[in-house]
Amino acid sequence: MPEKILMKGNEALAEAAIMAGCRHFFGYPITPQTEVAMHMSKRMPKVGGVYLQAESEVAAINMVLGASAAGARAMTSSSSPGISLKSEGLSYIAGSDVPAVIVNVQRAGPGLGGIQPSQADYWQATRASGHGDYKMLVLAPSTVQEMIDLVADAFALGDKYRMPVMILSDGLLGQMMEPVVIDEKKVDIPEKPWALSGHENKRKHNVVNSLYIEPPDLEAILKARYEKYDLIKKEEQRCEEYMTDDAEIVVVAYGASARISRSAVDAARKEGIKAGLIRPITLWPYPEKAVVSRMGTAKAFLCVEMSMGQMVDDVRLIVGGKRDVRFFGRTGGMVPTPAEVLREIKNIKGGI
Repeated sequence: MPEKILMKGNEALAEAAIMAGCRHFFGYPITPQTEVAMHMSKRMPKVGGVYLQAESEVAAINMVLGASAAGARAMTSSSSPGISLKSEGLSYIAGSDVPAVIVNVQRAGPGLGGIQPSQADYWQATRASGHGDYKMLVLAPSTVQEMIDLVADAFALGDKYRMPVMILSDGLLGQMMEPVVIDEKKVDIPEKPWALSGHENKRKHNVVNSLYIEPPDLEAILKARYEKYDLIKKEEQRCEEYMTDDAEIVVVAYGASARISRSAVDAARKEGIKAGLIRPITLWPYPEKAVVSRMGTAKAFLCVEMSMGQMVDDVRLIVGGKRDVRFFGRTGGMVPTPAEVLREIKNIKGGI
């Protein structure tokens, strides 16, 4: 068995990116993700990579665009207000059809808010990461090991679909330490014939661009891009289900909230309540198939989030009024407890 080592979430994520072939990191310090950049600053020179602390978040995301356009595996990380500053660059990356990995270790907001963990950037990640018609793949880990595993997936998916991929973490996952295994197997990075990598007069010039002056040209490109998004929605939905086969109350939670909710589900089962858990791993595309598949036994759904309620909107859209959908959340950096979630499960049980 591979040896396990104890690592902090942010540092494990950074090391996993290096193992996945990332050799270009551009960032700017902000709590609670600063350890990602710190780890990269120490490790990148040792592996022949580039670490650069940009003058701002705006500069960092545009550096990612440039490196990605040249065919490199590039990554940036930040926390909530920093991601807001990167939003224009994210739109440019999507509009240029280049892959890139963006990490958001969420903190409480809005504004500067606080440095404690939050999940209040769900809408930003899944709906409004930047201007225009585009989507971004969003992956949500719930353990330090999964942070490692999903980094490799993020780079692979970005290359496969030529689009930005966000890893939506939070301050709890980023700062906690857990035993992990980092696989150092050889990574095969696919050829990128579209990249700005020099042509030696052996092919036509490649152009990476998001500006299209003629409306019919831009409309055609957007329609083609949305055909790709439809394929992703069909092929890439991911989630974990726990005790959902006979569940009458299905808790839906992602990231750190899912860890807490799983403990609450275990406690509910000990009290004879048929509770289960759906943990979305892809937040876009949302695992709607899993939610629909549990509507046969489920009498109610309970969404648990570290926010005032954002993901709950997606569950309500999927359920379409056919089942009761409740919400429980803590916000402002407050973390829900298993006892609080169990109380909500009991309240629902008393009314069905």
